[in-house]
Amino acid sequence: MTNVVCTWVLSPEHRFRDHPERPERLRGLARWRETTSLPLTWLPVTPATEEDILRVHHPAMWERLQGECASGPRVIDYAPTYVTPASCQAAREAAGAVLTALRAVLDGQARRAFAIVRPPGHHATRTQSMGFCLLNNVAIAARYALAQGLTRVAIVDFDAHHGNGTEAIFAHDEQVGFLSLHQWGIYPGTGDLEDHPQARGRIVNVPLPALTGDQGYARLLDAVVLPWLDAWKPELILVSAGFDAHWQDPLTQLGLSAEGFAHLARGLVDAAEEHHTGILFVLEGGYHPPAVAASIKAVLHVLADAELPEEAREHPSPYPEPDIEDLIRRVRSLHSLP
Repeated sequence: MTNVVCTWVLSPEHRFRDHPERPERLRGLARWRETTSLPLTWLPVTPATEEDILRVHHPAMWERLQGECASGPRVIDYAPTYVTPASCQAAREAAGAVLTALRAVLDGQARRAFAIVRPPGHHATRTQSMGFCLLNNVAIAARYALAQGLTRVAIVDFDAHHGNGTEAIFAHDEQVGFLSLHQWGIYPGTGDLEDHPQARGRIVNVPLPALTGDQGYARLLDAVVLPWLDAWKPELILVSAGFDAHWQDPLTQLGLSAEGFAHLARGLVDAAEEHHTGILFVLEGGYHPPAVAASIKAVLHVLADAELPEEAREHPSPYPEPDIEDLIRRVRSLHSLP
């Protein structure tokens, strides 16, 4: 089996009434991570510094967020996104955990890593916290990697919701490629197929119909994701790993299973090996705790080159999948994929 570096930030004090983005999302993982036989190296976390944060976020945004947290608990947008007095520190620790795992990859401690953190990050823009996200963890990681001398970073986002914040941050950054597989027509309402004509081949949006599941994502992996990575030739692959594309998630209507997430992860890990680069998965959404636990465990087994656990094989989506072949043809043509 292969050694995998992991970081963990549960942020137990970052919670708000019955909000779906709460510590219980990761129920079922806390004890498991202490007892699993997988070769996982759990690293102590150093919170992100202000320098790390300000590579991505505007100083006024960071100052405003600190003020909102100090006056919390409160809701700061319609998503609804909330903050508490503990939330700024939680956000710094989540971003720091991603950077801790990234440094281990860049330093050669491991080629594969998973930062299991909350709050999530991919909706946060340069100037605004939104969509349950306070700081954009994966963007902070990408900018850190560029500051260390890398020149081509790929971000693959398979959260069910479009990573609008990450996309906006790198819309005009020629060193970062962004590909998003997301359900069309749900929050935040962005991620149209035709967006960003100035960045064809670099920013790729794949807006999916409801119920797209294991078969559809397997086709997308082969026909879109892997060809895009081959064309982009990344020096680092970052993955915004949202598990709300699971068919049991209460906030979305996609159709992946834990085994489907594992297949997607296997393709991404193999691509990283082919391109002789490291890969870092960063937790985003996922709001059905048993599905989140099963899916994260399945991905960690893939990262460790271990056989999938039985729980990853038991619960496929019962719903028929839509035909997405026309969408695949349009994406491939629009971005001139090989």
